[in-house]
Amino acid sequence: MSILIKNGRVIDPKSGLDGILDVFIEGSLIKKIDKTLSGEGKDVEVIDAAGHIVAPGLIDVHAHLREPGYEWKETIRTGTMAAVKGGFTSIACMANTNPVNDSKSVTDYIITKARSEGACRVFPCGAITKNLKGEELAEIGEMVEAGIRAISDDGKSVKNSGILRKALEYAKLFNIPVISHCEDEDLSKGYVHEGRASLLSGLDAVPGIAEEIIVRRDITLAAYVDSPIHLTHISTAGSVDAIRQAKKDYRKITCDTCPHYFSITDEATLGFDTNTKVNPPLRSRDDMEAIIEGLRNNTIDIIATDHAPHEGTSKDVEFDIAAFGISGLETALALSLALVHQGVLTLHELFRKLTINPAKLLGLPYGEIKAGKTADLIVFNPEIEWTVDKNSFFSKGKNTPFHGRELRGKNLITIVDGKIAYKDPSFKG
Repeated sequence: MSILIKNGRVIDPKSGLDGILDVFIEGSLIKKIDKTLSGEGKDVEVIDAAGHIVAPGLIDVHAHLREPGYEWKETIRTGTMAAVKGGFTSIACMANTNPVNDSKSVTDYIITKARSEGACRVFPCGAITKNLKGEELAEIGEMVEAGIRAISDDGKSVKNSGILRKALEYAKLFNIPVISHCEDEDLSKGYVHEGRASLLSGLDAVPGIAEEIIVRRDITLAAYVDSPIHLTHISTAGSVDAIRQAKKDYRKITCDTCPHYFSITDEATLGFDTNTKVNPPLRSRDDMEAIIEGLRNNTIDIIATDHAPHEGTSKDVEFDIAAFGISGLETALALSLALVHQGVLTLHELFRKLTINPAKLLGLPYGEIKAGKTADLIVFNPEIEWTVDKNSFFSKGKNTPFHGRELRGKNLITIVDGKIAYKDPSFKG
């Protein structure tokens, strides 16, 4: 089966391609990109993308698929179905499963399961330390051979600087990134950002310096070892400033933020909605504005989801005992497109942060539209308005603070490896 996408506005942030073009897909590859193409052969599915945009499939460097071990929260199948609905064709999954992905055997399990049941590509991240305890390095070399694309103890920082230094040295040796969760655990005993909202709510709070201290430490260690470092889910103005200053002298630093950090603030926690409880916490308006400026001036390289699905019983409890996390794969594109609508980023600039930059971080040959490349594409419309309904999520995790919110911009079709993995019921082309 071949696919011919006609009449769409095709954008490719890597090459700068932008125009009304047709894209012909044969097998798993993009065969031709030109004006007025016609299908070659009988088994050609024609998609009329007139009025819509054709772009590279999105790549998420930070998601939690929960399998193995927490299948009541999410599975590889449901998580990847949520991904393709949201426009993601490749995702990297974190290691905090049960058992932890700190060995070849768990990596093998995830890769095998994803190949048989996944709706999109799944790239495992291995743990930095055994069982995420921060005491002893995991079997990094064996996991690299098995197929991990990065190492991370996400969910917590590596508290021991000596252990992290060794991890950075191994990562440099194996040419994979360390994805660092920046959080001083001794300053992070609370549930919301320390500021006006926490004073009003009375909830225990986490100051911005809990993140910023570790951001500075990890940058210092990486520069000392001369190893790349990727700082994930950056949320504070102080972190953005530290990274911007450090990049002037050390170019092997990258970072990401998440849509919730540039879409809502800690004021949302005043309603005690546990779906606003996330780690790092939602920050102040000043922090949000700094995140947006960091995206605009390219201090922040990547937008990631930190998709953290939970079952209802983990959220339908008091705020202080509720689980941290937001289900993010199905709302990320629309929330990110707000940056274009607001004039913060151009469409090409946004898609660099959602495609090419994530691909570069993970060493993936995806994220572009070019003849001969793998056909991982999406068709979306940046103007379609829709209302978030958590009950329509493909993810098992219905934990979103955006339920009932009207968003602008919708993914319509996702093509993975030359096959249609998702088509929105409203699409008529």
